[in-house]
Amino acid sequence: MRRTVPVALLLLSLVGCSSTPHISKERVTVDTFQNERQASPAAQEVAMYALMLLRTGYRFGGKNPDAGLDCSGMVAYVYREAAGLPLTGNAASLARQGRDTGFDQLRAGDLVFFNTLGRPFSHVGIYLGKGEFIHAPNARGRVRVDKLTNRYWSERFEMARTLLD
Repeated sequence: MRRTVPVALLLLSLVGCSSTPHISKERVTVDTFQNERQASPAAQEVAMYALMLLRTGYRFGGKNPDAGLDCSGMVAYVYREAAGLPLTGNAASLARQGRDTGFDQLRAGDLVFFNTLGRPFSHVGIYLGKGEFIHAPNARGRVRVDKLTNRYWSERFEMARTLLD
């Protein structure tokens, strides 16, 4: 019992120091996207390139469209090809890159993160503008566009990050 308390306190202090991004509790509504700012040319290119992957098959761990893509593989592929930005890792590690952006600052090309598996930042997509994002949903689906205002996605939305200025 004596060893348990110090170990537990140490673990709690380490958890408090982790660099997990802040989870947003902003409410997503149609009005959220009324006064959207123009994205940079590089960010617009990311959004347009992502649209070329529509209907690409899903594959867990997939990193290229020929074999299939998962959500983080799609994001990494698009950013590498469209912006020359090498990204690696899963959705949770991508959530630690770039800078936090609120709904009022969302622009095409930004990354949007969701909790779809009961753990933070378990899914990622690319924001397209006007409340829509593109993503590789799961093994039963293909790359597709969804709305952030859709109840499923709005209830699971956690935050957005921007990688390009």
